[in-house]
Amino acid sequence: MAYVVSALWRANEGEEERIAGIVEEMTGPSRAEPGNLVYQAHRSLDDPRVFYLYEQYVDEAAARAHSESDHFQRLVLGEAVPRLESRERALYETFPPDA
Repeated sequence: MAYVVSALWRANEGEEERIAGIVEEMTGPSRAEPGNLVYQAHRSLDDPRVFYLYEQYVDEAAARAHSESDHFQRLVLGEAVPRLESRERALYETFPPDA
């Protein structure tokens, strides 16, 4: 069973390209984290200000380590969040348990 983080970001008007750059910068270091199974960003075809992030971790502790990492603190909290109109997050686990 994997721990899943689903995030939906909507960039402020005029900030969408910087958010895209931040997402690109986050991808490599996030995928390299020892507890990361999947880190995949998506951008809406209908609205270039909307980004969807899908992440899987081996467990909740690995997801917490991600949110405490230097790259998350600097890029997401320090740079992305102030440029977002909205930020939603949902937590899941893969199902069935042996998936």
